[in-house]
Amino acid sequence: MTMQHRDFDEFLIAPDLDDPTLTEEVEVVDEHGLVSRRHTVQERPLTIFLNSQEIITAMTIGDHPDWLAVGYLRNQAMLRDDDEITGIDYDEDIRTIVVRTRRKTNYEEKMRRKVHTSGCAQGTVFGDIMDEFEKIHLPDTAVLRTSWLYALLKRIATRPSLYMKAGSIHGCVLCQRDRPLVYVEDVGRHNAVDKIAGWMFLNKVPAHDKIFFTTGRLTSEMVLKCAAMGIPILVSRSGFTAWGVELAKKVNMTLIGRARGRRYLCAAGAQRIIRDAPLSKAEEKRAARRAGGLRLAHGGGG
Repeated sequence: MTMQHRDFDEFLIAPDLDDPTLTEEVEVVDEHGLVSRRHTVQERPLTIFLNSQEIITAMTIGDHPDWLAVGYLRNQAMLRDDDEITGIDYDEDIRTIVVRTRRKTNYEEKMRRKVHTSGCAQGTVFGDIMDEFEKIHLPDTAVLRTSWLYALLKRIATRPSLYMKAGSIHGCVLCQRDRPLVYVEDVGRHNAVDKIAGWMFLNKVPAHDKIFFTTGRLTSEMVLKCAAMGIPILVSRSGFTAWGVELAKKVNMTLIGRARGRRYLCAAGAQRIIRDAPLSKAEEKRAARRAGGLRLAHGGGG
């Protein structure tokens, strides 16, 4: 898919706040006894089939079922890079989607080795996914300029979203340089990742120069999925887990957490970061105070 030039701040795909199927108003009572109506996100089952085999039932807000199904299968190594998808059939009435491939598939043995992850709405990976993970080494050719990072964080934070409207939802954004491309949301961050993976697979979008942003924690599952997609840089406004950091180091992924405004913490792959954004006077003072505090904490000083 060719990325045509568009307005600098325009997303190729972004949350549709006007879709009435994604949220519902409910009556609530606050701590003062006042009654009001608030938007809440929907949560619906989606059963995914690969050819004639039922794979999993995911809980999702219900948009982009084709991307979610294809992305899930791709991130579980059930779809190969060279697989030809011959059809995607979605039945909204029974909330079932069937992905059909020219290659015959049978994953009975693979499905016996399920691992439930820490993902919201309960994520699942299969035990043999680590066999594929061990083969991955992400190239160093991609870089992350701090000017890009700060611009991305600002654009994503100010973009209208279902989270702003209703809360209780995670967002993921596929980016290139300082441009957010695809912004999707779901009740589980793993679903949002899979939607982007599916969009990339169906549109044959390369991953080697992309940056992935998520609002959720940087857990092992997030690293596994982004590594399977071939994305070298993973950023979150939240924190990371120890195993997530360990896995990122194994595949040479840049892992950045606590990214808000012009602050961040890099736990892996710092060699890709180019610090080209000048610090303000206030930021220079904060950095100097922090550096002085670290020296004192480690026994240094004047």
